[in-house]
Amino acid sequence: MLPFELPEFDDHEQVCVGRDRDAGLFGVVAIHSTARGPALGGCRMVPYQSGADAYVDALRLSQAMSYKNALAGLPHGGGKAVIWADPARAKTPELLRAMGRFIATLHGRYITAGDVGISVGDLDVIGEVNPWTTGRSPDRGGAGDSGILTAFGVWQGMRASAEHMWGTPELTDRVIGIEGVGKVGRRLAAHLVKEAGARVFVTDPNPEAIAGLVQEVNVTVVGSRAELLAQALDVYSPNALGQVLTPQLAAGLTASIVCGGANNQVADANVPQLLADRGVLYAPDFLVNCGGVVQVADEVLGFDEQRARLRVSEVFATAQTVFARAQSEGLTPVAAATLEAMERIEAGAGRPFATPAGT
Repeated sequence: MLPFELPEFDDHEQVCVGRDRDAGLFGVVAIHSTARGPALGGCRMVPYQSGADAYVDALRLSQAMSYKNALAGLPHGGGKAVIWADPARAKTPELLRAMGRFIATLHGRYITAGDVGISVGDLDVIGEVNPWTTGRSPDRGGAGDSGILTAFGVWQGMRASAEHMWGTPELTDRVIGIEGVGKVGRRLAAHLVKEAGARVFVTDPNPEAIAGLVQEVNVTVVGSRAELLAQALDVYSPNALGQVLTPQLAAGLTASIVCGGANNQVADANVPQLLADRGVLYAPDFLVNCGGVVQVADEVLGFDEQRARLRVSEVFATAQTVFARAQSEGLTPVAAATLEAMERIEAGAGRPFATPAGT
C-alpha cells in the first residue's frame, strides 16, 4: 500500500521522512493543512513498534492538530513531528539537533512544539538549529510549561459541559474523578477544588505526583481507574494516557460528563455514539485541551500570558456552540466538533490574537 492510500491519510499537504544515521534519527513530519496559516503541532519521541507505526501516528496526529487549532481560532494549520526512538535510551543532543535541522528544511511551513517524550529543555536544543521552535524555556524566549493553560481550558470545557447538561456552569459539590495528576491533571484539580468548590477524586500510578497534589489541595485518592469509576461521579476526567474510552468503559460509565485533557481518548470509533445513546455528554479532547497549543502559538508573537489566557477562555463558548449543534443536528459532540473544525479550515485564515483590554 502506498503512503497516500493509508486510511489515516486525509489529503495531507506534505509528509516528509528524515534520516540521520550518525545521530540515530528516524523522524517524520506530517503537515495536514496550512489553510489557516503555518502548521503548528508538537514533536513526540516514542519507541514505536515500526517505522510504519511512526508514519501513521504522524498522519493521525497532524489531522487532529488541524481540528484543534481551528476550533481554538488560531492562525495555524495542523502538523506533527515524531521521532522513532526510546527517549529513555536514545535521546541525545545530537539526535535533537538532527531533528531540528530536519524540521528547518521546511522553512516555517511547520512550527514545532513539545509532546510525549520531548521536554522544554529538549525544545531548547532543537531551537538551537531550528528557528521555527516554540515551547522553549523562558530564558530562551519561550513560555515554559504549557500545562497551566491546558488545565485552564479543560476547566472551561467542563463548565460548558455542566451548563449544557445541568443548566448551570457551576461545579460546586459536583463529584469529579480525575485520572492522571501530571502537569495538567494536577492543575485541573486545583481549579476544581479551590475555585469551583467541587469534590475531587484522583488516581495516578505515580506516588510522587499524588504526594505533590495532596500537599496542595484537598482531594480523595483512590488506587486505580476501576476504583475511580466506582465512585458516584458526575464527571469523569481522563488526563493521562489516551485510548481510555473503550466500548466496555462506555457501557458501564455512571458519570454524566466526560471531559479531560488527555489526547486521543476514544479507543473505538463507536464510543462517541455509545456514550450519546446512554445520555453521557462527551467533550471531545481536541475541543477542550487546546490551551497548550494556544500558549505556544502566542509564543510565536512574543508570549503574553494574559493574551493567551483570553484566547483559551473561548473554549467555553466554542464548546457551547458544538454542544448546541450536536443537539440540533442529531450528531455526537465529536461529529459536531469535527464539522465545525472542517468548516473553519475550509474558510481559511485564522483570527489574530486579541489584545487584552487595558494593554
